[in-house]
Parts: sequence; C-alpha cells; structure tokens
Amino acid sequence: MSTNDRIPLYQQIQDYIRHVITQENMKPGDRIPTEKELMDQFQVSKITVANALTGLANEKLIARVPGKGSFVAEEADSASVTLTQATTMKGREGTLSTGMIGIIVPSIHDYFAIRLVEGIEQALREEGYRSMIMFTHGKVDKEKDVIKEMKALGAEGLLIFPVDEENYNEEILGMKLSGFPFVLMDRYLPGVETHYIAADGRRGTRLAVEYLWELGHRDIAICSDSPLQTVTVQERIEGYIEALKGKGALINPAHMITDFQPLSELKEAEAHPLYRYIQNRMVTAYVSLNGRLGVQIYQMAKQAGLRVPEDVSIVSFDDPTSIVEEFSIFTHVKQFERDMGYRAAAKLLEVLRGHGEAKSYSKMLIEPELVVRQTTGTVPQA
Repeated sequence: MSTNDRIPLYQQIQDYIRHVITQENMKPGDRIPTEKELMDQFQVSKITVANALTGLANEKLIARVPGKGSFVAEEADSASVTLTQATTMKGREGTLSTGMIGIIVPSIHDYFAIRLVEGIEQALREEGYRSMIMFTHGKVDKEKDVIKEMKALGAEGLLIFPVDEENYNEEILGMKLSGFPFVLMDRYLPGVETHYIAADGRRGTRLAVEYLWELGHRDIAICSDSPLQTVTVQERIEGYIEALKGKGALINPAHMITDFQPLSELKEAEAHPLYRYIQNRMVTAYVSLNGRLGVQIYQMAKQAGLRVPEDVSIVSFDDPTSIVEEFSIFTHVKQFERDMGYRAAAKLLEVLRGHGEAKSYSKMLIEPELVVRQTTGTVPQA
C-alpha cells in the first residue's frame, strides 16, 4: 500500500487544492476546481468532496458560494493554520483542542442515519464544534482503521454507530481503557460498560406486534436482512417473542426470517426466498427491522399481485419513505433519530468538559412510538 493510499480521500483532495492554489499562484476570488471535476478526478462521492471543501472553508482558505462554486478566500494569505497545526493549539482548560468531533457510521443510505447525523450536527453547531464523518460500511476492520484516523486527525471525541460482532473492536475497548471520550449510538457492546444511547428495541417490536394482533393478525413474521446478528436485531426479536407469548400464541420459528441476503435489485425479486414467502401468503403481516427492507417487502408484495394493506400489512422500524413525516405511507416504529443524535452529541460534550464522575457511564434508552399510517389494516378474510 502506498503512503497516499493511507491518507483519507477528503485530505488528499484538500492537499491537491492547496497545491493548485500555490502552483498556479491563484489570487483571492479565483475559482478552484468544481465539485464535479474533483469527484471525477478522485473517483469519490459528492459528500467526500463536500467534506473536503467544508474543511478548507473552515480554515478560511476558500469561500463557498451556493450555486456559484468555490473560490480562493480573501483571507487566504493569513489562513495558513492546517488541521495538523491546529492539534497543537491550546484549547479549553489548557488541553489540546481542535474543536472537531468524529462521527463514525456504517453508511448514510437511509433516513435513520440522515436524521441521526442531523441531530448530532445541531448539537455540535450550538456549542461551536465542527464534525468529520467517516463510514465503516459495516466492516469491523474498517471501523478500527477509521477510529485510528479520526484520533490521528485530532478528533477530541467520537460518536460511533458501531459494527456489532462477536469479536469486539479492540480500538473501542482501548479507548475505554485509556479514557478517550466516545459515545456509542443505536447499539452497544454486551458486557462492556460505555456511554451509549439507543431506542428500546424490545418495546418497539412489542408495540408493532400488539397493534397487528388488535387488527386480527395471528400469523406475523419478523424480518431482518442484517448480515450480522447484532444486539439491536436480537433485542427486537426478543420483543417479538415476548409480545406473542403475552398473547398466548405459539412461536413459529419459520416466521422469524433473518437468514437471507439483502435484495440488491428489484428485478431479482422473484428468485429471492422472501419473495416466495410473500407470494405464498405464509403470513398476513410483516414487521421489518429496517426501513429499506420495509420498502422492499412492499415492492415484492406488489410484484406478487398482493395489495397493501388489503392482503398484507407491513410495519417498518423507522420511516423509510419521506424525510417530511406527513408524506410517509408506512406504519412505522418511530425511534426519534434526531433526538438520539442530539443527545449523543450533548453527552459527549459533557464528557469532554469533565462533568460528572469519570467512571460513571450513562445508558440512555429512548421510548419508541408506533405511528399508524397506510400500510396496515385488518386481517384479510379467508
């Protein structure tokens, strides 16, 4: 692996822009390469380019003008403080400070993650902090590398949506032992005390099952396409079992559908085991453990000629279809993602300021709510 491969992509983009400004002797007001040009040159996403440009704007090296592009800033000559140099500046209470918080998430491919990050960003802005986001793509080795990178870049603390495996991430354990500030979001590491915040998963599935039961459904499936049997998935399945036992129902293991690969394209749906399950009407209702899967169940039901909710009902964890809640059609378990992100960031900043006992860990559980919309109805008549 070359040295350049080990430098984060956003930082490679920043170094390239600094080089262009210097080599071409650019003056304040001169336009730098466009986002599209940078995306094509470095083969990266728009969010990576945006992160790089935001960092340079924070350094006052460039100025970003919405709809126009980015330009060499008026203050560029005096804006020579880089992120590396910033880590040596004295900050709050004499400690090294960059004012930067690292956010580590698997990806941002659904509204759950987007809302979570929005809540974090709001809390950080209010307190004058800035953020850097890195993705793990659900890989524990990538998570380890990202944690190391964030710390090397001067992050004062980390907010982590962790990968959950039997083999714990030693970097997370190392931060706990060394006292490096971090807060886990959405899931935790069993048997390891840390600060964490999550919605009550057991409560969420109980709400979903009990509501479907009231509508007359007796054959209710619970579905997860998570490649790992995470703590979050396990707790939700436990809530499902508890709810059915509370109704005196027998537990049918065939209705706990977790051993399948995520559907990559809808055109492949008919070859998918979940499609056959839906087509054969094995159950009258589905509880999906994430929003994306809820949409796929909806699409597969339509493709199989079934109507939602007349023939089959669907309850999804999280609202999968709209960032403006009023326009969603899905009955869903609301986990208050923005609040989760906001409270996670607030807790981390509290830890950074040294409030509370050093050895005291907070476990925050958010009470979920069931939001009833158009994907659930009474059990179809035989």
